[in-house]
Amino acid sequence: MAKRRAGNQKKVEKTSNSPEEETTSVGREILSYFLIILVGVLLAQHLNVVVSGSMEPTFYRGDVVVIEQANFLGFHEMDAEDLKIGEIVIYDATWFREPVIHRVISIKQGSDGKTYYVTKGDNNPNADPALVSVDQIKAKVVTVGNQPLVIPKIGYITLWIRGL
Repeated sequence: MAKRRAGNQKKVEKTSNSPEEETTSVGREILSYFLIILVGVLLAQHLNVVVSGSMEPTFYRGDVVVIEQANFLGFHEMDAEDLKIGEIVIYDATWFREPVIHRVISIKQGSDGKTYYVTKGDNNPNADPALVSVDQIKAKVVTVGNQPLVIPKIGYITLWIRGL
């Protein structure tokens, strides 16, 4: 005859979440995924892949630079009228089909009273072939001290995907 002792028996407790707890958990998970995607999209809008060697040795083809945009969803992160000599800008060139990332080497006042920039790649012998108006400026490279914020080489993936 087997005797059972109350002290030797293990009581198994079943834990289950209530429907309200499960809904809250799923809601938090969805919210966290949404926030991760939102941060990724916002971050991607503030990075630019360098596609040529015109700015060497400041940065190289395949590097990624951190930028401030002239107009980001209606916010002006930088003022294209207040650029200074030595700053690096991204602009829509009249002489090239893709945006150009070059340094401001001179500032001129046009006969129309507007500000124009003379730009040049650090690795180029001559200035760019056309003046750059304030309206053409799309972004400015973020600098710490006098050094641009650069993430080396990770842009090669983008260049490969785009076939550049």
